[in-house]
Amino acid sequence: MAVIDDVIMELGKIGLWIQAVGLIVILWIIFQAITMYYNRKRRMLLRDINSRLERIEMKLDKFGKKRN
Repeated sequence: MAVIDDVIMELGKIGLWIQAVGLIVILWIIFQAITMYYNRKRRMLLRDINSRLERIEMKLDKFGKKRN
C-alpha cells in the first residue's frame, strides 16, 4: 500500500506542475493578445498619420508648381 500511496503522491506533484505550466501559458497568451490589440491601435494611428502626410505633400507640390 505504501508504494501505491507514493505513486499517487508523485502523480499529484506532476499534476500540480502541469497546472502551474498551464497557468503560465494562459497568462502568456492573454498578455500577447493585449499586446497585439495595442499594437494594432498604434499601427492604425501610424497609417492615419501617413495618409495625412501624403495629402500635405501633394498640397505642397501643387503650391510649388503654381509659384513657378
